[in-house]
Amino acid sequence: MKLISWNVNGLRACVGKGFIEYFKEIDADIFCVQETKLQEGQIVLDFPGYEQYWNYALKKGYSGTAIFTKKKPLTVKYGIGMDDHDQEGRVITLEYEDFYLVTAYIPNSQRELARLDYRMKWEDDFRSYLMEQDKLKPVILCGDLNVAHKEIDLKNPKSNRRNAGFTDEEREKMTKLLGSGFIDSFRYFYPDKENAYTWWSYMGNARAKNVGWRIDYFIISERLKNNMKDAGIHPHVIGSDHCPVVLELIE
Repeated sequence: MKLISWNVNGLRACVGKGFIEYFKEIDADIFCVQETKLQEGQIVLDFPGYEQYWNYALKKGYSGTAIFTKKKPLTVKYGIGMDDHDQEGRVITLEYEDFYLVTAYIPNSQRELARLDYRMKWEDDFRSYLMEQDKLKPVILCGDLNVAHKEIDLKNPKSNRRNAGFTDEEREKMTKLLGSGFIDSFRYFYPDKENAYTWWSYMGNARAKNVGWRIDYFIISERLKNNMKDAGIHPHVIGSDHCPVVLELIE
């Protein structure tokens, strides 16, 4: 089973830059997207054989997530059941027979860490939500988690130490999540792989120079680790400032 996650940074723009071609070529069983920046009815995508699920932000042109899946879920849930966090279309959960699939677009702490306090509350509430699901069935979490966990996960760790996405606080929350019974699938297979990034600034020709960050993940319950076949990053796929990440599971 092949799962893809991609922050498209505006789905309508990404469609004009090869999204549909990549979608058809990769032929994923489940394809998750973040930062759709859409309201209902602003785009129509015809993907025969796929169910579509969308979560829109109340604010126009902001945030938003979607899932396209060949495998029809038992249940679908939008958000995490907390009004404080469910206004921005950031989370969709699909329940399957053997696992929960959660796609998420985690809030950015923003310049000068203007939203770091909110981000910390989000992290605690979201981790609690994931752990509640994990009590029932194993969890597969994917998406833009807006944190580079270790120094190996970004090109310039020293100069970014207090920047959004690489604060001690955000990194500690990721450590806490992984210590709560979850695995970073990419690092499980490639613990020492350097220069493996999923996001590049549009400034300074960063992508061509591979001056990037790894902030997009597949995080899975530890008890699914024997079901993993491989995890990867597709930096050759353009169309967004992020690239897709992939998880392959043995069914």
